[in-house]
Amino acid sequence: MTCSHCASSVTEELSAVDGVDSVTVDLNAGGTSRVTIHSAVPVDSAAVKAAVEEAGYTLATSNV
Repeated sequence: MTCSHCASSVTEELSAVDGVDSVTVDLNAGGTSRVTIHSAVPVDSAAVKAAVEEAGYTLATSNV
C-alpha cells in the first residue's frame, strides 16, 4: 500500500468480514504495511485473505 486511499480500500474490505469490529492500518509506503484486525470473536483467515486480495493486495503473513 502506498497511500491513504489504498489503506481505505483494505479497511473497507476487511470491515465487511464477519466478526471484524475495527481495522487499523500502519501505512509504510516504502515497505510492508501492517494491518491489525480487532475482533471479540475468531475471524476466518480465508475470509481475511480473500478481503485483502479483493482490495488488490497480497497477504504477507497472518496471525489469525
